[in-house]
Amino acid sequence: MTVQIVVTGTDTGVGKTVFAAGLTGLLDGIYWKPVQSGTCEETDSEVVSLLADLPAVRVLPEAWRLRQPLSPHLAAKLDGVEIDAQALSLPATDRPLVVEGAGGLMVPLNRRALYIDVFARWNAPVVLCARTTLGTINHTLLSVEALRSRSIPLLGIAFVGDRMVDTQKTIAELGKVRVLGRLPLLESLTPSTLSAAMRTSFNADDFEKIRP
Repeated sequence: MTVQIVVTGTDTGVGKTVFAAGLTGLLDGIYWKPVQSGTCEETDSEVVSLLADLPAVRVLPEAWRLRQPLSPHLAAKLDGVEIDAQALSLPATDRPLVVEGAGGLMVPLNRRALYIDVFARWNAPVVLCARTTLGTINHTLLSVEALRSRSIPLLGIAFVGDRMVDTQKTIAELGKVRVLGRLPLLESLTPSTLSAAMRTSFNADDFEKIRP
C-alpha cells in the first residue's frame, strides 16, 4: 500500500508548508493541499512545487480554492460556498502522498466540521510540525492530546526552527511522542538547500516504514 502522510501544525505559520515540500522531495512523492485559503498571492501548492522541484503532475489540484487568506469556513462563506468536509477523501496515488492541512488541528472547514474530524476519518499517520520558540510546549502537547483523543495515529513531531534542547526533550518526554527531526531555519531557502537540510535532519525510512 502506498504511504499516505498528513502534515499538520500546532498553529498557522509554523513552517509546515516548507516541511511538506521537503518531505515530498525526500520521499520522491506527490503533494496535495485539499483546501487552499488565499489565491491572490502564491499558493501553498505553488510554493511546494517550486521548493520540491516537482512536475505539475505530482502536485494534485486542490479540492477547494478560496480567495481570501482566512479560516476556510469564513473564506468559503465569503465566496458564497460551503466546504463539504465529508466529500474530502485521500486520493489513490502510485507514489508516497503528502497531504498538508490548513493551520492547526481545530481549524473549522464549516460550522459543523473541523480539520481534525477529517483526519480522524482518514486515519492516516500524522506528522505534527511544531516551532521551537516560546509557547511551543503548550501548543504541541495540546495538539498531541487532541490527536490521541480521536485515536488518530501520530507518527511523530517535526520541529522547525533553531535547536532548543530542553524544549524538544520536554515535549518528547511529557507527550510520550517520537521526535522525527528538526528542520533548521534556512538563510537561503531554495530547492537544493531544503533538500540537503531534509536529508541531514530526517530519515526517510521513518516515514516510508510506518507503524502507527
